[in-house]
Amino acid sequence: MRHVAVPNGPPRLRPSISARMQQPANPLATRNLNPAGDKRHQRCGGALSAATHHLSWVALHLRFAPLQFPSDLFSFTMDTNSTSAGSGSHGQGRSSRCVTEVITATHHFEVPDFSLLDGIGIGKSVSSSTFRVGGCDWNFRLYPDGFKPTTEGETAASVSVLLCLRKGAAVVNAEFDFILLDKHGKASELAASGSPLKHTFESVGESWGMGTFVEKSAELQTFLRLNDDTLRIMCVLTVTKESPSRAVTPTIAVPPANLQQDLAYMLKDGRCKDVTFSVDGQLFDAHRCVLAARSPVFEVELFGQPKKKPEHYCIQIDDMEPAVFEALLHFIYTDTLPAGSDDATGDDNNLMRMQHLLVAAIRYGLERLQLMCEAKLCDAIDVLTVGMILGLAEQHHCVRLKDACLRYIASGDVLSSVMVTDEFKHLTASCPSIVTDILDKVAVVGNNTM
Repeated sequence: MRHVAVPNGPPRLRPSISARMQQPANPLATRNLNPAGDKRHQRCGGALSAATHHLSWVALHLRFAPLQFPSDLFSFTMDTNSTSAGSGSHGQGRSSRCVTEVITATHHFEVPDFSLLDGIGIGKSVSSSTFRVGGCDWNFRLYPDGFKPTTEGETAASVSVLLCLRKGAAVVNAEFDFILLDKHGKASELAASGSPLKHTFESVGESWGMGTFVEKSAELQTFLRLNDDTLRIMCVLTVTKESPSRAVTPTIAVPPANLQQDLAYMLKDGRCKDVTFSVDGQLFDAHRCVLAARSPVFEVELFGQPKKKPEHYCIQIDDMEPAVFEALLHFIYTDTLPAGSDDATGDDNNLMRMQHLLVAAIRYGLERLQLMCEAKLCDAIDVLTVGMILGLAEQHHCVRLKDACLRYIASGDVLSSVMVTDEFKHLTASCPSIVTDILDKVAVVGNNTM
């Protein structure tokens, strides 16, 4: 909590009213009330066994301290909804338009333990966080003992709240309202009711608001007891911005690009096909130019041989499943993964297919597809899968994927659990050097957390 003095001299206050009028349940509902006074709101591992024994020791001793976050007395949320209203004028043969933009936003401010602020002194305030509306920075200030006495020498008998322009244009037209909320978010009748305040802020630091937002009375004490001794205020702020008049330029709507859909249909339809692939007995028709444009391997295979070229090619693909080759062709034509094959988590078949697709991408030099597969496999890393994925990354030199696996193993308390899985035991037996990589990563992570 901080006490903030009002900059640039005393603000101008809206006079209070004594009349109480019933307020709608919706705090944003329009109220046609007395403009003479208002009240409202805001809240702010020299052998493998030895290295493995070392890993076991690391797994037993690796711990991380939880992050500590400082607490803040005030919390707030901000919801912004923008609308535009325009008016036009038309001349003969030519036209121009002057657009008035209206930006409306709400800011919530909470002051817990409000009763502790009683008696801090007249003119002493607590401030909300700065929020931005209409290209300007704003905050508002709450005066628990009022901004100034009601009469000379008399203690203020009400809580004041003022809106302050912190940064922005020289002249800003604003309409705003402060609403007192209970803990359920409903508007309270305790605060002064009235129509929104309208004011033109002519300088940064200028304040304007309600001298009497809520009276310091027995009713206020009851309200605080029922609402966890927390004062919740919502500010509804509308900023009006007028853009300069400009000529109206005719426009023509252009539809989104559909090349991707056209190529996908050409692959599916088989039009103008000039190459056929046989994958485990299943045939796939394609177009050599498309394949060569997308894959340097296909370019050499289909166009790099000086011998006489047949009118139609038939190529045998070994060591690949038909579903994987189909996904490979889909990516070549559309630059996307087929529907249903973009998630490697929670399904062993999808996980295995994604690994095979990664190998195919590397085989045909499709770097983007390789990175897409690595990203999907990274999302699927857990205690049971990390050994298998790490082995794949090590075998095919996938540096990013390998690093992600090592960071996962070296973090938290998962190392001991990973070490007992069959995949990890097979990995360390077939590739002992991986143990050294894990120990190095554990050391790096440990140093970064000290």
